Amino acid sequence: RSICEDMGAQAVDINMGCPVKKVTKIGGGSAMMTELGKTADLVRRMVGAIGIPVTAKMRLGWDAENITAPDLAQALEDAGVAAVFIHGRTRAQGFSGAVNLPGIRSVVEAVRAIPVIGNGDITTPEAARQMLEETGCAGVSIGRGAFYDPWIFRRTEHFLRTGELLPEPGFAERIRVLRLHFDRYCEFYGEARGARLFRKVAPWYAKRFGPAKPFKQRILTIESKADFEAVISEYREWRAAYCDEDGELL
Repeated sequence: RSICEDMGAQAVDINMGCPVKKVTKIGGGSAMMTELGKTADLVRRMVGAIGIPVTAKMRLGWDAENITAPDLAQALEDAGVAAVFIHGRTRAQGFSGAVNLPGIRSVVEAVRAIPVIGNGDITTPEAARQMLEETGCAGVSIGRGAFYDPWIFRRTEHFLRTGELLPEPGFAERIRVLRLHFDRYCEFYGEARGARLFRKVAPWYAKRFGPAKPFKQRILTIESKADFEAVISEYREWRAAYCDEDGELL
């Protein structure tokens, strides 16, 4: 039995998509895509050892000359995986360059029955619909797009269901969720460590604030809840010059 299963996890996902060198150089992440036989055998033994579904996330391949995802997806389906998540870039691309939608479609067409979930550059509801329509995938997985837009899931679900594009949240709602996110960091990590770790999170929110240079600079110095609230207060005051009487950007 797996530790994950004992802790109550509902599935185990194997990350074969990570392109980071320190992971791939020891045979993990995207390096698993270069050893189809070994990877399929490993997954087959995992599937047999636990009672919850095993899924796998992969990239299209190691590089443009080695697009192994369709063959690997077939092998993993034979090994018993319940679903495949496919990031439409190669390991060599990292997170740059365009997502290859035809490449994701090739994985969809390679498997017999398991769902294929598309991933990569889903930063708007429209991008989710495009991926679904052009690849035939069973669903989309949203990663970095949610860092600066936690509302993307609700807006995407609504758009796919109704065709209506809900407006993006206003500044007040973004600050409300930013504060909630920060409070949860402090609750989980403790105030001092939570504040330091949140320095990496907050600038993602600021991508949708409009003018935000002072906020981005000051938020990287916070050590406490008091620091965080001071940054928010100072930024609200600075931002007012760019807003109307309702607090919305001119």
